[in-house]
Amino acid sequence: MSGTSPYDVTEDDHGKVRVLTLNRPDKLNAFTADGYKILTARLDAAADNPDVAVVVVTGRGRAFSAGVDLSEMARPGGSTELGTHFDPLLRRLASFPKPLLGAVNGLAVGFGATLLLHCDVVVIDEGALVRLPFVALGTCAEAASSWLLPRRVGMQAAAWMVLSGAALTADDAVQHGFALAKAPAGRAVDDALAMATQMSAHTVTALVANKRLLRHGWPEAVDEVWEREKAAMMAVAEELGPIGWDR
Repeated sequence: MSGTSPYDVTEDDHGKVRVLTLNRPDKLNAFTADGYKILTARLDAAADNPDVAVVVVTGRGRAFSAGVDLSEMARPGGSTELGTHFDPLLRRLASFPKPLLGAVNGLAVGFGATLLLHCDVVVIDEGALVRLPFVALGTCAEAASSWLLPRRVGMQAAAWMVLSGAALTADDAVQHGFALAKAPAGRAVDDALAMATQMSAHTVTALVANKRLLRHGWPEAVDEVWEREKAAMMAVAEELGPIGWDR
């Protein structure tokens, strides 16, 4: 098992809604290679289960996710292992067929933030913060966020978030369209679950068909942009020196 403590993603079903909870609160739900692999498997299972209509992703504790566990880079082969398991997760997120909601319970940084760009609807706790720290880390946007973020928040807001590295408050996130709604403290999951339950009243077939229409060409675009982002990361690393895997 990689990382300094085991990674877990719990599953809880509420009727036809499945809640997936990133469950490594002692490390702010920071991802290990195992975390990438486990979340991919949980999403695969939800996609294949005919009794699951909608999925909500959230985190346990003070954070949604702080991105990658930086101690992974200290392990021999850690960065390679992260990359090996990250790409399948990104493909799964880009092609996930059912409605996917993000319930941002706390801090969302790096991949903890860019993961949310793959969600169809995001609900954010009033005390949560969202940050894309790539410039501060001396690297580039990832997970196709250089394409997804302007589509979500507009070009100027995306430029500010990426080029300043400044955090968004919950109010900022809703104002700019990063999130659809702000929830009172501690209620992000409850509010997202209420929305998901409303969606789940419809047939899975209709939900999947309509999401496919809304996201026509999305998986192919995500794959193309991610390849471009990886090339940019390598070019920056060659000039500035490697800084590690910032997911």
